[in-house]
Amino acid sequence: RPIAGAMLQGATGMAMLCAMDAVIKHLTLSNTVLVVVVARYLFGTLFAVMVWWGAGRPALTREMLPAQLARGVMIAACAFLFYWSLTVLKLAEAITLSFTAPLLVPPLAWLMLGERMRPRNLAAIALGFVGVLVAVQGTHIESDAQWLGLAAVTGSALTYAVALVLMRARAAKDGSVVVTLMGAAVPLALLAPALLVVPGTTPDPAQLGWVVALGLLGNIGIQLLSRAYARAEAQALAPLDFTALPWAAL
Repeated sequence: RPIAGAMLQGATGMAMLCAMDAVIKHLTLSNTVLVVVVARYLFGTLFAVMVWWGAGRPALTREMLPAQLARGVMIAACAFLFYWSLTVLKLAEAITLSFTAPLLVPPLAWLMLGERMRPRNLAAIALGFVGVLVAVQGTHIESDAQWLGLAAVTGSALTYAVALVLMRARAAKDGSVVVTLMGAAVPLALLAPALLVVPGTTPDPAQLGWVVALGLLGNIGIQLLSRAYARAEAQALAPLDFTALPWAAL
């Protein structure tokens, strides 16, 4: 069934993005968050351009720009907030605390797309969130930095949910190739200029291989998610975010 295929694509995409988060956690040990964020979208854009070119250069139209630009702003904010939280929180903790995002998707999809909130989808999200509450019991937020990390994760969850709904709005019309390209190029254009004014943002050349892997994993993950969101409602796929927990723990 189409929904089963979409869910498989979405779950695989989440696994790729969790692997990307682990690489980010590694890179932030020796690089600033800004460098890691810009590197992720620089190499993500390079891979996305290659895929776009190989796919016959699908049209980039004026009609798609407002939604894609808005989505790019949400992605840039989400990425910076979440990547920074990884510097003060454990990976599994940060991902667990970010699971407010699936709760926000159904009402946002209703408000922005007119999707009818379906009881079974809401039940699936609620069940997943119960599991999150159990997992959070082992999380210890003690220092001021960790409380700021919690605030950053909360902000990233909200912007991530909006970005998902906007992806659902455009994925079927624009296609996964364009959605992935715009989702990397717009955040890159927004964040890269900051490298010129923020001190201490010299990248570590020894980490080049990890940076390339970062862009590749992000590209594959978003390609798969955008294909899934082109085939199924946002609220139906939102519970797939909870599959990130075992991947993050691993």
